[in-house]
Amino acid sequence: MSSITFPFATLPRTGNIPLTPVPPIADADRKPLTKKEISADHPTWCPGCGDFSVLALYFRLIERRKMWHEKITTVAGIGCSSRFPYFVQGHGAHFIHGRALPFASGVSLSRPDLHVFVFGGDGDAFSIGGNHFTHTARKNIKLTYVVMDNQVYGLTKNQTSPTSPIGYKSKTDAWGSGDRPINPVKQAVAAGATFVARTSAMNPNHVLAMMEAAMDHDGFSFIQCLSECVEFHPGAFDAAIPRKGGVFNEVSKEHDVTDEYAAYKLADTAWPGQFGIFYKATRPTKNGNEAKIIADHRAKVTGLADWQILQKNFDRMK
Repeated sequence: MSSITFPFATLPRTGNIPLTPVPPIADADRKPLTKKEISADHPTWCPGCGDFSVLALYFRLIERRKMWHEKITTVAGIGCSSRFPYFVQGHGAHFIHGRALPFASGVSLSRPDLHVFVFGGDGDAFSIGGNHFTHTARKNIKLTYVVMDNQVYGLTKNQTSPTSPIGYKSKTDAWGSGDRPINPVKQAVAAGATFVARTSAMNPNHVLAMMEAAMDHDGFSFIQCLSECVEFHPGAFDAAIPRKGGVFNEVSKEHDVTDEYAAYKLADTAWPGQFGIFYKATRPTKNGNEAKIIADHRAKVTGLADWQILQKNFDRMK
């Protein structure tokens, strides 16, 4: 049996029928994926859930940016919003509760050619996953983290979450929560995230604009997306919905997104707060730092065989 060598694989050839290598299709010649080609299982959220909007806009982002299946990486933890990978036809993982960011970090660092998107909820992101959120932000790992914040644990049927407002009544706080909720934007800025934005699932054009801006950012991109839980916390975000008498206050064009302290102060705006990009900075990424370390070490062993490199390591251990 003989074989033909391709750039990424070796295929067998049997009999007298020759196989002609097919050159890879250039991205410019490939047709954009359609929604039908991107979508997988039918979403199982409750009718009216804000997560439907975010999923639809993720599909639109993939179409607009011409991302192919082999470049789509969708990661999530546990929760209603974290069902995302089930509904996307592409590579990804439905990972452990609160641990989506460590897994996604490994994907981003080992495959810098991929666009890594992580989806989660307020419990998954800020409670059990809170520490990972802080360290992924400070390390500035290149990925986009979209947190659908509904201010309640919905999948487990109504418990108080880290963002539930004071007075919220749930199965864990039947008398009304007395704990001060966290402010995701302030936490992200303080932790060192280099792109911090806020949006609402009820404003699809704004969600798409924030996701596109986050995807283009070289570093850790965080988006807090208000996403109503119609089953356990209905009407929670009416104050930000104009058709329900609310006001969608966008971040002023005069706001300096490079001013960390201005972003932190803006995040303290009274409810329902501001929507848009709060902070954006250029800072070395963990990806870039790791790539430099690898390149520097490889330069020291240029021209050596594998066994010689191994021998040098053994010699240093003596």
